[in-house]
Amino acid sequence: MVANGTLAVALVSDVFFSEDGPDRLRRRLREAGEMGADLAVLPEIPLNPWSPATQTARDDDAEAPGGPRHQMLAAAARDAGIGVVGGAIVRDAASRRRHNTALAFDAAGDLRATYQKLHLPEEPGFWETSHYAAGEAMPSVIEGFGLRFGVQICSDINRPEGSHLLGALGAEAIFNPRATERQTYPRWRVVFIANALTSTAYVLSVNRPAPEQGVLIGGPSIAVAPDGEVLVETTDPVALVRLERSRVERARREYPGYLPVRADLYARGWSRLV
Repeated sequence: MVANGTLAVALVSDVFFSEDGPDRLRRRLREAGEMGADLAVLPEIPLNPWSPATQTARDDDAEAPGGPRHQMLAAAARDAGIGVVGGAIVRDAASRRRHNTALAFDAAGDLRATYQKLHLPEEPGFWETSHYAAGEAMPSVIEGFGLRFGVQICSDINRPEGSHLLGALGAEAIFNPRATERQTYPRWRVVFIANALTSTAYVLSVNRPAPEQGVLIGGPSIAVAPDGEVLVETTDPVALVRLERSRVERARREYPGYLPVRADLYARGWSRLV
């Protein structure tokens, strides 16, 4: 049971696209539940091979809304009795456009929210615009899990406007499923800490665990508190962190949390670029 004002989150650094994927996903979520997790966060598109390793998009990498990967995540959440933030490449029924989409399920396996990745790399090992389109909806706050949270997928966290918006909208945590190379982790680490401090929200990021198709994916999962303290930094397949609303509230009373957002001023400035 999720207590109001707290959330125990499992960082699950594993992927589930092999033949035994459904069974392993259930085992991982059960393990997380036995550790006390209310919710598990998985890496970026965790039920796919790392599709953007090549520039060739395959039809079976994507699915319609409610497709087999959606069903697999929902069933695993129900089985373990915990929520899960996973994802899939989802194909729009009308436009046929594909999006890298986070899917948030509650402990009953019901879909509570979706989010489409906004910022797509296009370079060796990360040919993402060849596989899916950038999303067009701003990040929003997801309710009903004890703490309010938002999602940003991988590169989205490198555009801090999204993190700042989520914090200003009331998100107390930001979850960042990702697929990044081990050698680049020091740069990402700085961004996670800075975004936690400046949005005054927990920032949790879960990485894919190992190289795939010649892409040197790897490096820690991390959880950062709203005051910038690194709470968890690990390559363990499953790690647990407990989030507390009181810590967010304290960070928002202190510097820099109490500074005004000045949304109207910045909105006018950004409008000049649209």
